[in-house]
Amino acid sequence: MSTVTWNTKTRTKLRAAIERELGEMFAKRTAAAQAYGSEFAHLWSLAAEHVLGGKLVRPVLMVETYDALVEGATQSAPFQRSGVTASGVDQLPPCTDRATIIRLAAAVELLHYAFLLHDDVIDGDLVRRGRPNLIGTLLRESSQRSERAADRPDAGSTPDPRALHWARTGGMLMGDLLLADTHQIFARAELPHAVRGQMLDLLEHTITESIAGEQIDVGLCDGVIAPDLNTVLTMSAHKTATYTFELPMRAAAILTGVPQHLERALTAAGHHLGLAYQLQDDLISTFGDHEVHGKDAFSDIREGKQTAIISYARMTSVWPSIEADFGDPELTVETGARMRALLTECGAERFVRGLVEEQATALYEVLASAGNPQSIPPAARRVLLGLAAELEERRA
Repeated sequence: MSTVTWNTKTRTKLRAAIERELGEMFAKRTAAAQAYGSEFAHLWSLAAEHVLGGKLVRPVLMVETYDALVEGATQSAPFQRSGVTASGVDQLPPCTDRATIIRLAAAVELLHYAFLLHDDVIDGDLVRRGRPNLIGTLLRESSQRSERAADRPDAGSTPDPRALHWARTGGMLMGDLLLADTHQIFARAELPHAVRGQMLDLLEHTITESIAGEQIDVGLCDGVIAPDLNTVLTMSAHKTATYTFELPMRAAAILTGVPQHLERALTAAGHHLGLAYQLQDDLISTFGDHEVHGKDAFSDIREGKQTAIISYARMTSVWPSIEADFGDPELTVETGARMRALLTECGAERFVRGLVEEQATALYEVLASAGNPQSIPPAARRVLLGLAAELEERRA
Protein backbone atom coordinates (compact mmCIF):
# COMPACT_ATOMS: atom_id res chain seq x y z
CA MET A 1 0.00 0.00 0.00
CA SER A 2 1.24 3.50 -0.75
CA THR A 3 2.26 5.71 2.13
CA VAL A 4 -0.64 7.62 3.67
CA THR A 5 -0.23 11.39 3.62
CA TRP A 6 -2.54 13.95 5.16
CA ASN A 7 -2.23 17.02 3.01
CA THR A 8 -4.91 19.57 2.25
CA LYS A 9 -5.95 17.87 -0.99
CA THR A 10 -6.32 14.43 0.64
CA ARG A 11 -8.30 15.80 3.56
CA THR A 12 -10.53 17.86 1.27
CA LYS A 13 -11.41 14.74 -0.73
CA LEU A 14 -12.12 12.83 2.47
CA ARG A 15 -14.40 15.56 3.80
CA ALA A 16 -16.21 15.65 0.46
CA ALA A 17 -16.84 11.88 0.63
CA ILE A 18 -18.22 12.14 4.17
CA GLU A 19 -20.35 15.16 3.19
CA ARG A 20 -21.83 13.21 0.28
CA GLU A 21 -22.72 10.34 2.57
CA LEU A 22 -24.32 12.69 5.09
CA GLY A 23 -26.18 14.49 2.31
CA GLU A 24 -27.60 11.23 1.00
CA MET A 25 -28.64 10.16 4.51
CA PHE A 26 -30.49 13.41 5.16
CA ALA A 27 -32.06 13.46 1.69
CA LYS A 28 -33.55 10.00 2.28
CA ARG A 29 -34.77 10.87 5.76
CA THR A 30 -36.25 14.18 4.59
CA ALA A 31 -38.12 12.46 1.75
CA ALA A 32 -39.44 9.75 4.08
CA ALA A 33 -40.48 12.40 6.63
CA GLN A 34 -42.94 13.90 4.13
CA ALA A 35 -45.35 11.10 5.07
CA TYR A 36 -45.60 12.64 8.54
CA GLY A 37 -46.27 16.19 7.44
CA SER A 38 -44.42 19.22 6.14
CA GLU A 39 -43.22 20.38 9.56
CA PHE A 40 -41.50 17.06 10.26
CA ALA A 41 -39.87 17.09 6.81
CA HIS A 42 -38.79 20.68 7.37
CA LEU A 43 -37.14 19.68 10.66
CA TRP A 44 -35.00 17.15 8.80
CA SER A 45 -34.20 19.69 6.10
CA LEU A 46 -33.05 22.25 8.67
CA ALA A 47 -30.94 19.64 10.46
CA ALA A 48 -29.20 18.83 7.18
CA GLU A 49 -28.35 22.50 6.65
CA HIS A 50 -26.75 22.70 10.09
CA VAL A 51 -24.80 19.43 9.83
CA LEU A 52 -23.45 19.85 6.31
CA GLY A 53 -20.55 22.23 5.96
CA GLY A 54 -19.09 21.50 9.40
CA LYS A 55 -15.46 20.73 10.23
CA LEU A 56 -16.11 16.97 10.42
CA VAL A 57 -13.28 16.60 12.94
CA ARG A 58 -14.45 13.26 14.36
CA PRO A 59 -15.25 11.35 11.14
CA VAL A 60 -12.07 12.60 9.47
CA LEU A 61 -10.05 11.49 12.49
CA MET A 62 -11.64 8.04 12.33
CA VAL A 63 -10.85 7.50 8.64
CA GLU A 64 -7.34 8.92 8.86
CA THR A 65 -6.58 6.71 11.87
CA TYR A 66 -8.00 3.70 10.02
CA ASP A 67 -5.79 4.40 7.00
CA ALA A 68 -2.76 4.94 9.23
CA LEU A 69 -3.30 1.66 11.06
CA VAL A 70 -3.73 -0.24 7.80
CA GLU A 71 -0.50 1.29 6.58
CA GLY A 72 1.18 0.31 9.84
CA ALA A 73 0.07 -3.31 9.35
CA THR A 74 2.02 -3.53 6.12
CA GLN A 75 5.18 -2.08 7.62
CA SER A 76 5.44 -3.81 11.00
CA ALA A 77 4.53 -6.99 12.85
CA PRO A 78 1.26 -8.57 11.69
CA PHE A 79 -1.95 -7.90 13.59
CA GLN A 80 -2.72 -10.46 16.29
CA ARG A 81 -6.50 -10.05 16.04
CA SER A 82 -6.54 -10.62 12.29
CA GLY A 83 -5.41 -14.23 12.58
CA VAL A 84 -2.23 -13.60 10.62
CA THR A 85 -0.04 -16.64 10.18
CA ALA A 86 3.28 -17.05 11.95
CA SER A 87 5.03 -16.64 8.60
CA GLY A 88 3.99 -13.00 8.62
CA VAL A 89 1.61 -13.11 5.66
CA ASP A 90 -0.72 -10.17 5.99
CA GLN A 91 -4.45 -10.79 6.11
CA LEU A 92 -6.99 -8.14 5.36
CA PRO A 93 -8.42 -6.13 8.27
CA PRO A 94 -12.01 -6.95 9.36
CA CYS A 95 -13.38 -4.12 7.22
CA THR A 96 -11.92 -3.20 3.83
CA ASP A 97 -15.01 -1.74 2.13
CA ARG A 98 -14.44 2.00 1.74
CA ALA A 99 -18.15 2.76 1.54
CA THR A 100 -18.71 1.07 4.91
CA ILE A 101 -15.85 3.02 6.49
CA ILE A 102 -17.25 6.33 5.19
CA ARG A 103 -20.79 5.43 6.31
CA LEU A 104 -19.61 4.61 9.84
CA ALA A 105 -17.58 7.81 9.92
CA ALA A 106 -20.68 9.77 8.89
CA ALA A 107 -22.57 8.08 11.73
CA VAL A 108 -19.97 9.42 14.16
CA GLU A 109 -20.82 12.92 12.91
CA LEU A 110 -24.54 12.23 13.43
CA LEU A 111 -23.77 11.24 17.02
CA HIS A 112 -21.82 14.46 17.49
CA TYR A 113 -24.71 16.56 16.21
CA ALA A 114 -27.21 14.67 18.37
CA PHE A 115 -25.13 15.55 21.44
CA LEU A 116 -24.90 19.19 20.33
CA LEU A 117 -28.67 19.43 19.96
CA HIS A 118 -29.33 17.99 23.41
CA ASP A 119 -26.61 20.22 24.85
CA ASP A 120 -28.23 23.30 23.28
CA VAL A 121 -31.60 22.35 24.80
CA ILE A 122 -30.05 21.84 28.24
CA ASP A 123 -28.02 25.06 28.12
CA GLY A 124 -30.74 27.15 26.48
CA ASP A 125 -28.38 28.14 23.66
CA LEU A 126 -29.79 29.64 20.46
CA VAL A 127 -26.51 30.42 18.69
CA ARG A 128 -23.54 28.30 17.65
CA ARG A 129 -20.51 29.47 15.72
CA GLY A 130 -21.91 32.97 15.43
CA ARG A 131 -25.21 32.03 13.78
CA PRO A 132 -28.56 30.63 14.94
CA ASN A 133 -28.38 26.93 15.75
CA LEU A 134 -31.25 24.60 14.86
CA ILE A 135 -33.25 25.75 17.88
CA GLY A 136 -32.54 29.40 17.11
CA THR A 137 -33.63 28.89 13.52
CA LEU A 138 -36.88 27.19 14.55
CA LEU A 139 -37.52 29.96 17.08
CA ARG A 140 -36.99 32.67 14.48
CA GLU A 141 -39.29 30.97 11.97
CA SER A 142 -42.00 30.33 14.54
CA SER A 143 -41.79 33.89 15.89
CA GLN A 144 -42.03 35.34 12.40
CA ARG A 145 -45.18 33.35 11.75
CA SER A 146 -46.66 34.51 15.05
CA GLU A 147 -45.81 38.12 14.28
CA ARG A 148 -47.53 37.94 10.91
CA ALA A 149 -50.58 36.31 12.42
CA ALA A 150 -50.89 38.72 15.34
CA ASP A 151 -49.34 41.75 13.63
CA ARG A 152 -47.53 42.61 16.87
CA PRO A 153 -45.49 45.85 16.62
CA ASP A 154 -43.37 44.90 19.68
CA ALA A 155 -42.49 41.43 18.41
CA GLY A 156 -38.89 40.33 18.75
CA SER A 157 -38.09 41.91 22.14
CA THR A 158 -38.76 38.73 24.12
CA PRO A 159 -39.16 35.24 22.64
CA ASP A 160 -42.71 33.95 22.58
CA PRO A 161 -42.74 31.14 25.21
CA ARG A 162 -44.74 28.89 22.89
CA ALA A 163 -42.35 29.50 20.00
CA LEU A 164 -39.38 28.79 22.28
CA HIS A 165 -40.99 25.57 23.51
CA TRP A 166 -41.64 24.51 19.92
CA ALA A 167 -38.03 25.23 18.93
CA ARG A 168 -36.47 23.41 21.89
CA THR A 169 -38.76 20.45 21.34
CA GLY A 170 -37.59 20.26 17.73
CA GLY A 171 -33.97 20.24 18.86
CA MET A 172 -34.55 17.54 21.45
CA LEU A 173 -36.53 15.30 19.09
CA MET A 174 -34.02 15.64 16.26
CA GLY A 175 -31.28 14.67 18.70
CA ASP A 176 -33.28 11.55 19.59
CA LEU A 177 -33.77 10.70 15.92
CA LEU A 178 -30.07 11.03 15.14
CA LEU A 179 -29.11 8.82 18.08
CA ALA A 180 -31.44 6.16 16.65
CA ASP A 181 -29.95 6.60 13.17
CA THR A 182 -26.43 6.21 14.55
CA HIS A 183 -27.38 2.90 16.14
CA GLN A 184 -29.02 1.75 12.90
CA ILE A 185 -25.90 2.47 10.86
CA PHE A 186 -23.62 0.66 13.31
CA ALA A 187 -25.99 -2.31 13.59
CA ARG A 188 -26.45 -2.71 9.81
CA ALA A 189 -22.82 -2.24 8.81
CA GLU A 190 -21.38 -4.99 6.60
CA LEU A 191 -18.98 -6.34 9.21
CA PRO A 192 -18.12 -9.72 10.71
CA HIS A 193 -20.53 -10.51 13.54
CA ALA A 194 -17.93 -10.19 16.32
CA VAL A 195 -16.61 -6.89 14.94
CA ARG A 196 -20.13 -5.46 14.68
CA GLY A 197 -20.65 -6.42 18.32
CA GLN A 198 -17.45 -4.62 19.31
CA MET A 199 -18.55 -1.52 17.43
CA LEU A 200 -21.96 -1.54 19.11
CA ASP A 201 -20.34 -2.01 22.51
CA LEU A 202 -18.09 0.96 21.78
CA LEU A 203 -21.09 3.05 20.76
CA GLU A 204 -22.97 2.12 23.95
CA HIS A 205 -19.93 2.97 26.08
CA THR A 206 -19.49 6.29 24.31
CA ILE A 207 -23.11 7.36 24.70
CA THR A 208 -23.25 6.26 28.34
CA GLU A 209 -20.04 8.06 29.31
CA SER A 210 -20.94 11.21 27.39
CA ILE A 211 -24.38 11.41 29.00
CA ALA A 212 -22.87 10.75 32.44
CA GLY A 213 -20.53 13.68 31.78
CA GLU A 214 -23.47 15.87 30.75
CA GLN A 215 -25.32 15.00 33.96
CA ILE A 216 -22.30 15.94 36.05
CA ASP A 217 -22.00 19.20 34.09
CA VAL A 218 -25.61 20.14 34.84
CA GLY A 219 -25.22 19.03 38.47
CA LEU A 220 -22.18 21.27 38.82
CA CYS A 221 -23.95 24.27 37.31
CA ASP A 222 -27.09 23.75 39.41
CA GLY A 223 -25.19 23.31 42.67
CA VAL A 224 -26.23 19.68 43.13
CA ILE A 225 -22.65 18.39 42.79
CA ALA A 226 -19.69 19.99 44.58
CA PRO A 227 -17.49 21.82 42.04
CA ASP A 228 -14.09 20.48 43.06
CA LEU A 229 -11.36 20.33 40.41
CA ASN A 230 -11.23 16.52 40.13
CA THR A 231 -14.97 16.33 39.47
CA VAL A 232 -14.75 19.08 36.84
CA LEU A 233 -11.89 17.28 35.08
CA THR A 234 -13.76 13.97 35.18
CA MET A 235 -16.80 15.67 33.66
CA SER A 236 -14.66 17.21 30.91
CA ALA A 237 -13.08 13.86 30.05
CA HIS A 238 -16.42 12.03 29.92
CA LYS A 239 -18.27 14.75 28.05
CA THR A 240 -15.64 15.57 25.42
CA ALA A 241 -12.69 13.18 25.26
CA THR A 242 -14.75 9.99 25.03
CA TYR A 243 -16.70 10.75 21.88
CA THR A 244 -14.48 13.35 20.21
CA PHE A 245 -11.20 11.43 20.24
CA GLU A 246 -11.52 8.02 21.88
CA LEU A 247 -14.52 6.92 19.81
CA PRO A 248 -13.01 7.67 16.35
CA MET A 249 -9.65 6.13 17.21
CA ARG A 250 -11.05 3.05 18.95
CA ALA A 251 -13.47 2.52 16.07
CA ALA A 252 -10.53 2.63 13.65
CA ALA A 253 -8.66 0.12 15.85
CA ILE A 254 -11.61 -2.29 15.84
CA LEU A 255 -12.15 -1.98 12.09
CA THR A 256 -8.48 -2.71 11.37
CA GLY A 257 -8.22 -5.55 13.89
CA VAL A 258 -5.12 -4.22 15.67
CA PRO A 259 -3.84 -5.82 18.89
CA GLN A 260 -5.54 -4.79 22.11
CA HIS A 261 -2.41 -3.08 23.45
CA LEU A 262 -2.53 -0.69 20.49
CA GLU A 263 -6.21 0.05 21.03
CA ARG A 264 -5.41 0.84 24.69
CA ALA A 265 -2.60 3.18 23.62
CA LEU A 266 -4.93 4.97 21.20
CA THR A 267 -7.56 5.24 23.94
CA ALA A 268 -5.00 6.84 26.27
CA ALA A 269 -3.89 9.24 23.56
CA GLY A 270 -7.51 10.16 22.85
CA HIS A 271 -8.16 10.79 26.55
CA HIS A 272 -5.25 13.23 26.84
CA LEU A 273 -6.14 14.99 23.59
CA GLY A 274 -9.80 15.28 24.51
CA LEU A 275 -9.17 16.69 27.96
CA ALA A 276 -6.65 19.17 26.55
CA TYR A 277 -9.16 20.30 23.90
CA GLN A 278 -11.94 20.77 26.47
CA LEU A 279 -9.69 22.75 28.82
CA GLN A 280 -8.62 24.87 25.89
CA ASP A 281 -12.26 25.39 24.89
CA ASP A 282 -12.89 26.73 28.40
CA LEU A 283 -9.95 29.11 28.04
CA ILE A 284 -11.12 30.29 24.62
CA SER A 285 -14.70 30.83 25.82
CA THR A 286 -13.56 32.86 28.83
CA PHE A 287 -10.46 34.70 27.58
CA GLY A 288 -10.64 34.39 23.79
CA ASP A 289 -11.86 36.82 21.14
CA HIS A 290 -15.62 36.31 20.76
CA GLU A 291 -15.43 37.61 17.18
CA VAL A 292 -13.15 34.67 16.39
CA HIS A 293 -14.83 31.86 18.34
CA GLY A 294 -18.35 33.06 17.51
CA LYS A 295 -19.84 32.70 21.00
CA ASP A 296 -21.09 35.21 23.53
CA ALA A 297 -17.94 36.70 25.07
CA PHE A 298 -19.12 35.93 28.61
CA SER A 299 -21.45 32.97 28.06
CA ASP A 300 -19.64 30.61 30.46
CA ILE A 301 -19.58 33.23 33.23
CA ARG A 302 -23.18 34.27 32.57
CA GLU A 303 -24.39 30.64 32.59
CA GLY A 304 -22.40 29.75 35.71
CA LYS A 305 -20.31 27.08 33.98
CA GLN A 306 -18.22 25.17 36.50
CA THR A 307 -14.98 24.92 34.56
CA ALA A 308 -11.47 24.21 35.81
CA ILE A 309 -10.93 27.98 35.62
CA ILE A 310 -13.68 28.55 38.16
CA SER A 311 -12.60 25.61 40.33
CA TYR A 312 -9.20 27.21 40.74
CA ALA A 313 -10.63 30.69 41.32
CA ARG A 314 -12.77 29.33 44.16
CA MET A 315 -9.56 28.54 46.06
CA THR A 316 -8.24 32.11 45.82
CA SER A 317 -8.90 35.33 47.71
CA VAL A 318 -10.62 36.98 44.73
CA TRP A 319 -13.48 34.49 44.63
CA PRO A 320 -15.88 36.60 46.76
CA SER A 321 -15.49 39.40 44.19
CA ILE A 322 -16.39 36.97 41.39
CA GLU A 323 -19.06 34.91 43.13
CA ALA A 324 -21.58 37.74 43.47
CA ASP A 325 -22.06 38.03 39.70
CA PHE A 326 -21.16 34.50 38.61
CA GLY A 327 -24.13 32.87 36.88
CA ASP A 328 -26.06 36.13 36.51
CA PRO A 329 -28.13 35.90 33.29
CA GLU A 330 -28.24 39.72 33.18
CA LEU A 331 -24.46 40.08 33.37
CA THR A 332 -23.28 43.29 31.72
CA VAL A 333 -20.28 43.58 29.42
CA GLU A 334 -18.50 45.79 31.97
CA THR A 335 -19.02 43.32 34.81
CA GLY A 336 -18.02 40.38 32.60
CA ALA A 337 -14.79 42.15 31.63
CA ARG A 338 -14.03 42.87 35.30
CA MET A 339 -14.59 39.23 36.25
CA ARG A 340 -12.41 38.03 33.40
CA ALA A 341 -9.63 40.32 34.58
CA LEU A 342 -9.94 38.91 38.11
CA LEU A 343 -9.70 35.34 36.78
CA THR A 344 -6.43 36.28 35.12
CA GLU A 345 -5.18 38.17 38.17
CA CYS A 346 -5.81 35.28 40.58
CA GLY A 347 -3.85 32.85 38.40
CA ALA A 348 -6.80 30.75 37.16
CA GLU A 349 -5.97 31.36 33.50
CA ARG A 350 -2.31 30.46 34.01
CA PHE A 351 -3.24 27.36 36.04
CA VAL A 352 -5.55 25.93 33.34
CA ARG A 353 -3.04 26.67 30.60
CA GLY A 354 -0.67 24.56 32.71
CA LEU A 355 -3.23 21.74 32.76
CA VAL A 356 -3.40 21.86 28.96
CA GLU A 357 0.38 21.56 28.84
CA GLU A 358 0.26 18.58 31.23
CA GLN A 359 -2.17 16.73 28.96
CA ALA A 360 -0.07 17.55 25.89
CA THR A 361 3.01 16.21 27.67
CA ALA A 362 1.17 13.03 28.61
CA LEU A 363 0.16 12.60 24.97
CA TYR A 364 3.76 12.95 23.81
CA GLU A 365 4.78 10.34 26.39
CA VAL A 366 2.27 7.89 24.89
CA LEU A 367 3.78 8.57 21.47
CA ALA A 368 7.41 8.57 22.61
CA SER A 369 8.05 4.81 22.62
CA ALA A 370 8.94 4.73 18.92
CA GLY A 371 11.33 1.80 19.32
CA ASN A 372 8.91 -0.32 21.30
CA PRO A 373 7.34 -3.09 19.16
CA GLN A 374 4.06 -2.46 21.00
CA SER A 375 4.07 1.27 20.27
CA ILE A 376 1.70 3.22 18.05
CA PRO A 377 2.97 2.82 14.46
CA PRO A 378 4.57 5.83 12.72
CA ALA A 379 1.63 6.61 10.42
CA ALA A 380 -0.81 6.72 13.33
CA ARG A 381 1.65 8.81 15.34
CA ARG A 382 1.66 11.33 12.50
CA VAL A 383 -2.12 11.68 12.82
CA LEU A 384 -1.87 12.29 16.56
CA LEU A 385 1.06 14.67 16.23
CA GLY A 386 -0.96 16.61 13.68
CA LEU A 387 -3.78 16.94 16.21
CA ALA A 388 -1.32 18.03 18.87
CA ALA A 389 0.00 20.73 16.51
CA GLU A 390 -3.55 21.92 15.86
CA LEU A 391 -4.12 22.04 19.62
CA GLU A 392 -1.17 24.40 20.03
CA GLU A 393 -2.44 26.66 17.24
CA ARG A 394 -6.13 26.77 18.21
CA ARG A 395 -7.79 30.11 18.75
CA ALA A 396 -11.45 29.03 18.30
